[in-house]
Amino acid sequence: MAAGQIVTAIVVNSVLQIDVPLRWILIAPCLIILSNLWLARRPLPADSALIAWLFVLDTLGLTSVLMLTGGPTNPFTLLYLVHITLSATILNQRQTWAIGALASLCFGLLFWRYRPIAALEMHHLGTGVNLHLIGMWAAFAVASLLVAMFSGKISALLRQNEESLLRMQEELARKDRLASLVTLAAGAAHELSTPLGTIAIVAKDLERYATTSLRDAAVAEDSRLIRTEVDRCSTILQRLSIDGAEPAGEAFEAVEADALLASVRSLLVHGSLTIEDSDQGKRSILKVPRHAVEQALVALAKNAIEASPSGSQVRLSASRDRGVVRFEVRDRGEGMSLETLRHAGEPFFTTKEPGKGMGLGIFLVRTLADRLGGRLSYQSAVGSGTCAVLELPLAQAVED
Repeated sequence: MAAGQIVTAIVVNSVLQIDVPLRWILIAPCLIILSNLWLARRPLPADSALIAWLFVLDTLGLTSVLMLTGGPTNPFTLLYLVHITLSATILNQRQTWAIGALASLCFGLLFWRYRPIAALEMHHLGTGVNLHLIGMWAAFAVASLLVAMFSGKISALLRQNEESLLRMQEELARKDRLASLVTLAAGAAHELSTPLGTIAIVAKDLERYATTSLRDAAVAEDSRLIRTEVDRCSTILQRLSIDGAEPAGEAFEAVEADALLASVRSLLVHGSLTIEDSDQGKRSILKVPRHAVEQALVALAKNAIEASPSGSQVRLSASRDRGVVRFEVRDRGEGMSLETLRHAGEPFFTTKEPGKGMGLGIFLVRTLADRLGGRLSYQSAVGSGTCAVLELPLAQAVED
């Protein structure tokens, strides 16, 4: 607005040859421009009282310009409404009423103190176009443009805030589900620890009895098997309650992508899994909780192996792309429909047969990816297999 006032004053004085005190007119918009440049270096909080004083400065600056250019006969008095409109969307109610009262007072003051310009009078005896009417049209166009631009920015900010709020609500919902799962797992681990401990003690006593008194190798072997399975159950419960997707206490460490693939190779020895090492993987360094990422890759690889026909190969690879490392797990299974893809990653959603999965693995992997600033996505179609893509941000990458 200040720049527009300067341009308008120069055009009126130089092009229309209307005598106006150009030097005095330029003082107010120049002060406003300087204040904008000064404030651009020190962002203000939304509730700062200084913002209201800026509106006061703008209103007084407009008043001084109008006083020197025809006062109430200047059609650009319409710009007072722009100030009031902007203040209504930025300031609180009391400050908005104050700006409105100030604008009304300044407009009334123009009737008492102003420098008249003959060409702007409402009625004139000359022939030709009435400059006042042209000015009214120009003032209306400028005011409409300014209000539309500002309203558009406000609408865009509101849409961004709504989208941000929706994303935040989804994130909170995921965290609530995860918290419920963690609570459930911790409660299950607590409740089952006693009976599992009792089973382990009885199995140990039974093994000792079968070895020393009964001397039955089959019973002793069954007892050892029971103890082994009890230990396995305890490990699973501990992993659910402690690790999950929030590896509490695990420190972040710098690790190469290929080192993570090597760990998966050692943790998951399976003939159908092919791990592809690459030069990019050796030069791509991540800063992540290593154990959690390894378990996430193992979970994706296990799902791919279970989904693939017997004898087909599942490929796990790592590549670098636009500041992230892409871990891709490709299987040769039946693929997923669009409906299945929409629900993939939701807790307790699984396409496995009853008793073979709880639908938590992918949910925990996705939660881990979100926590690390990455993303888990799927590329699949019915009959063409599935590619699970885990993207994690690079900590450091050596340029080619």
